[in-house]
Amino acid sequence: MAVKLFILILFFGIMVYVGVYSQKHARNVNDFVLGGRGVGPWLTAFAYGTSYFSAVVFVGYAGQFGWKYGIATTWVGLGNAFLGSLLAWVVLGRRTRVMTQHLSAATMPDYFGKRFDSPALRIAASAIVFVFLIPYTASLYNGLSRLFGMAFDIPYTFCVILMATLTGVYVILGGYMATAINDFIQGIIMIFGIIAVIAAVLNSQGGFMQAVRTLSELESDVPATLGQPGAFTSFFGPDPANLLGVVILTSLGTWGLPQMVHKFYTIKDEKAVQTGTVISTFFAVIISGGCYFLGGFGRLFDSPAIYSESGSVVYDAIIPQMLSTLPDILIGIVVILVLSASMSTLSSLVLTSSSTLTLDFIRGTVMKKMDDKKQLMTIRVLIVFFIVISVVLALDPPTFIAQLMGISWGALAGAFLAPFLYGLFWKRTTKAAVWASYILGVGITVSNMFIHFIASPINAGAVAMIAGLIIVPIVSILTPKPDEKRMEEIFSCYDVNVYERLETPLPNKES
Repeated sequence: MAVKLFILILFFGIMVYVGVYSQKHARNVNDFVLGGRGVGPWLTAFAYGTSYFSAVVFVGYAGQFGWKYGIATTWVGLGNAFLGSLLAWVVLGRRTRVMTQHLSAATMPDYFGKRFDSPALRIAASAIVFVFLIPYTASLYNGLSRLFGMAFDIPYTFCVILMATLTGVYVILGGYMATAINDFIQGIIMIFGIIAVIAAVLNSQGGFMQAVRTLSELESDVPATLGQPGAFTSFFGPDPANLLGVVILTSLGTWGLPQMVHKFYTIKDEKAVQTGTVISTFFAVIISGGCYFLGGFGRLFDSPAIYSESGSVVYDAIIPQMLSTLPDILIGIVVILVLSASMSTLSSLVLTSSSTLTLDFIRGTVMKKMDDKKQLMTIRVLIVFFIVISVVLALDPPTFIAQLMGISWGALAGAFLAPFLYGLFWKRTTKAAVWASYILGVGITVSNMFIHFIASPINAGAVAMIAGLIIVPIVSILTPKPDEKRMEEIFSCYDVNVYERLETPLPNKES
């Protein structure tokens, strides 16, 4: 216990110190929200990865999908790495950085407002961000509470308040730069932690080959497999169709999440984008691939501890049950691993929410005139406000909010992914198409909460994203073209003037 407490106190001390150190990088709104658009590849790549993978992934998703699909769940991690990280960086990274600087856009709603010359689009986007990001922040505490209870026997309330307070301190002090530096430190911890945990868990089952052999002997409870053994070690698992929905939502979803895309706004230069692409992909392979691979062995740890009183499986209890037999030092590392993942994601979410509400809704709408100092103060006050809301929701989550957590990712990505992507590449994208994507993305996911026309909320989110990718070009073609002169001005940021020096040949020797 002394060792675990020492590790925990050291971890918290470093986080706060980074916040104090980063104050010099948070003197104005541009520095506080964007790190001065001068953040290097390592910090940006780790900030992207740690914001992507939180306790929701490690404890919730890895346990739930590992139980359902077995080792085939690893496809989710690989999809996250190559679709959610590599392809996102290649397709969005450079163009997002160039256009958002050209438009002087600091947030995703700000981008929509300036790209499509519509303050209404900006305000609507900021409202969607506010509604669907806040419940997502509350969900970050759930997995953490179980692990803290297992490792330290500390009440859930204390865990939530402590984590929220320390995250708030370093974000308020240092802004985006403090978040990025802490994300880098937390990312290092996550890499070493997941490798150690996988090795220890497999070793407890007699090694990798023995664990696979035992898992292959279990009979599947998925009706389509007719109870045949071996489904949980098969290439695509017992339910490939629903597994594909999980891959799409958790991988393509990052393309439309404001807290993820925001990382591209801040990166330093062209070379940093290229380097960050490689780093981010390797990070995702290790962290996401490792988490889902570990979750694939969840059924080997079947016990009464993972069932509720009604007899249903409590998915959030699977990973903690897997880890409960590990040595104390490893449990301490796991707690720091999940704490790192949760705090990094929480810091990204509250910074995104507060900056969006300040810059895209309050400034120019509620308060017509806001100087840089007022904007900075408002963002910091709202960080406190959002953290308090997330704590209140996490301590006593209403049923409706609990449902909203599960669909927040699908609603945000469904609304924003298509118009953001097309807006970067296609001049013909229209304002009406963006409205259509907003309505369709939020409409599908929210209506599915009540009507349940799509059985899985995960699949509903995937459908919303795909629907947006289809509807935006259709509506754009059917509606009047944007002003050509304005489009040329916006897309001029991608034009590069190339100057070539021509060598003048020496005159021939006179005869």
